Amino acid sequence: MAALLLSSLLLLLSSLLLLPSASLVAASCSSETFSKNRVYTTCNDLPHLSSSLHFTYDSTTGTLSLAFVSTPGSSSGWVAWAINPTATGMIGSQALIAFKQPSGSMGVKTYNVSGYGPIEESAISYKTSDLAAELGSDGKIQMFANVVVGKGVTTLNQVWQVGGSVTNGVPDQHDLQSDNKASMGKLDLVKGVSTGSSGAAPSNNKKNVHGILNAVSWGILIPLGAIIARYVKVFEVADPAWFYMHVSCQLVGYAIGVAGWATGLNLGKESKGITYTTHRSIGIAIFALATLQLFALFLRPNKDHKFRFFWNVYHHMVGYSVIVLGAINIFRGLTILQSEDKWRTAYIAVICVLVGIAIILEAITWMVVLKRRRGSKKTYSNGHNVQQPFGV
Repeated sequence: MAALLLSSLLLLLSSLLLLPSASLVAASCSSETFSKNRVYTTCNDLPHLSSSLHFTYDSTTGTLSLAFVSTPGSSSGWVAWAINPTATGMIGSQALIAFKQPSGSMGVKTYNVSGYGPIEESAISYKTSDLAAELGSDGKIQMFANVVVGKGVTTLNQVWQVGGSVTNGVPDQHDLQSDNKASMGKLDLVKGVSTGSSGAAPSNNKKNVHGILNAVSWGILIPLGAIIARYVKVFEVADPAWFYMHVSCQLVGYAIGVAGWATGLNLGKESKGITYTTHRSIGIAIFALATLQLFALFLRPNKDHKFRFFWNVYHHMVGYSVIVLGAINIFRGLTILQSEDKWRTAYIAVICVLVGIAIILEAITWMVVLKRRRGSKKTYSNGHNVQQPFGV
């Protein structure tokens, strides 16, 4: 009896273990069939969005015959496959998008994706032919195309995507889930292998924390500290309070920025196969310059030191460089996150407020300085020796 029970348990466990394998076989790209006797030499199950790519590459003509198969976000959605000749992401990709046309039949359109936001049908940099698409009973869209990628080409940067709706013949924006953001990789035409992001993509929460920390530090606190140093110190009543306000603002901004930089490094480790080179390089430059600025605080000469002028020039150049690079990188980060327009608008509003404050204070500062100059001239004309207002 015990032996029979043990055998039954082993059989049940074996069946359970085999279920995932059977499911994988059923979901394998090799099980796909196509109409009109379309046959391809290679197929790859892509690592995200339950998609597959089937292709035959003719190296003598440089022509790639392909079928891209995926399930749209809804029955009225769309699927896309693209080649990016200059980068690894969506921007710059030459896309083929299949969806139900206004006539009611499935069709394929070409798009040169030059930015985030609404897209328009346009010619792409690759010659295409035999564009077609079919909607299967399983809800999947099969998209077909011949693309001339060029003789001697061995690898391509591929991007794929799915969306849930089409409005007036224009594909709407896709979801911003982890799989949607990670659906890119390399296609080796010779080996017949597709590679993509390995492992789970970082959660949106981690990315949002990274973005918020850097926006608050490099985008708000550091510029605010610079405004305090440039304008508040002009008012005699604020001396030396302006200096401590400036240093406190910069130190807090630097500390938050370091935390944001550290979260960025962690995101880079988790995002295997996904690299935002420019964004990362600018981030490293900001951190290095800000750290250099921090250490320069301990080397600050006295006001009457002969090297104080040169220290001031260096201090201003490095500080303004951090502010400019910070703003540039924040916008690049918003683009990478594919954030909603309201967040970009909010940050632009913050910049406008800071610039507006700076312009107003600039005018007030010049009024104060010019008034002091007139007062200084009167004092000198009376023979009294008074220090000039621009002593650093």
